[in-house]
Amino acid sequence: MNSYTELDVWKYSRELVKLIYVLTKSFPNEELYGLTNQIRRSVVSVPSNIAEGIGRQSNKETIHFLYIAKGSLQEVETQLYLSFDLEYISEAELKNILGTVISSKKLLNGFINYYKKL
Repeated sequence: MNSYTELDVWKYSRELVKLIYVLTKSFPNEELYGLTNQIRRSVVSVPSNIAEGIGRQSNKETIHFLYIAKGSLQEVETQLYLSFDLEYISEAELKNILGTVISSKKLLNGFINYYKKL
């Protein structure tokens, strides 16, 4: 592996960032510094922590940052449910974006398992 930018797990998490940013553009203005900001920060944390983990010196450190990325995905998932509960997104939007979140979690879990075996 030459760079984290070549990793599918990192590329896929970048796509999730784009989807969340587009989705949250329609959130109410009063949420700009609330839920909108929080969900965006959480989703940006995913590819950022993957990249940081790859830059670490040991597999143990790398795995630690991959688990932080996984935790951020859990936050995003929760915040999406809250967005639905508050009627900021429709059920169809929720199902669609959750599919991407679940795929990201699967890729990340696979990547964590790969690193654990090294």
